[in-house]
Amino acid sequence: MGQKAKSPARSGRFVREGPVGVGAVALALLIGFIALPLASLVIWTVSEESWEAMTHPAALDALRLSAFTTATTMGIILLVGTPAAYVLARCEFPGKRLVDTLVDIPAVLPPSAAGIALLLAFGRAGLLGEHLSALGINVSFSTAAVILAELFVASHFYVRQASVGFAQVDRSVEESAMVDGARRITVFMRVTVPLAFPALLAGAVTAWARALGEFGGTIIFAGNFRGITQTIPLAIFSELERDFDAAVALSVLVLAFAFAVILTTRFLTRRATEFER
Repeated sequence: MGQKAKSPARSGRFVREGPVGVGAVALALLIGFIALPLASLVIWTVSEESWEAMTHPAALDALRLSAFTTATTMGIILLVGTPAAYVLARCEFPGKRLVDTLVDIPAVLPPSAAGIALLLAFGRAGLLGEHLSALGINVSFSTAAVILAELFVASHFYVRQASVGFAQVDRSVEESAMVDGARRITVFMRVTVPLAFPALLAGAVTAWARALGEFGGTIIFAGNFRGITQTIPLAIFSELERDFDAAVALSVLVLAFAFAVILTTRFLTRRATEFER
């Protein structure tokens, strides 16, 4: 006799009690693992009353520098990465697989190795840096080095997400706009980019977060000089050796800033998705 088929009710109960139940436990463990260290930061800051450390001149300098470098980095990424992602999503050309691989390498390269690579490229004795030094331009151990380090490690996240967004845009909508007489650049700016906006926004936030948290490449290629190259991650590292409360307070400051940006981004993404519908 053949095996008796399971009833729909029994199958539904299996889904609820089987994979979904296990998944719920796994999700709870994951959330607990993430939330516990973050909560510990806040609790320590409150209990030790170390909020004053956030207004320390070194902390404010690091915050201003991080805001400037990450804003500059994101401006460059958006300006260069958006058309680059469009080409990767829409065009076939010789060597495309190699280009795709090169775009992804910074995401898996250890930050320390990235810093050494940047130093050998743009340092005073580097491949390009040697010629720049002859012109009186020294990139390494400067604010420009911080921006280059952030660009190197963060651009992948935007370009990859943006290329996925462009690939998902319905080309018939673009073709309809061109039939009506719109130029390609107009279609790109007024049709393609708005339709891909949720993906672009998600990629931009991920890239910004990676740039804000950049440490290894920055400390090797740019150094750790207050007001010049000492971003928030480097300031946390420096304060950890001198004032643990200050390091914790800076960490909470970054946490609050990142939390606010992520919530704002999710809100804007949801609004954009609802508008498209």
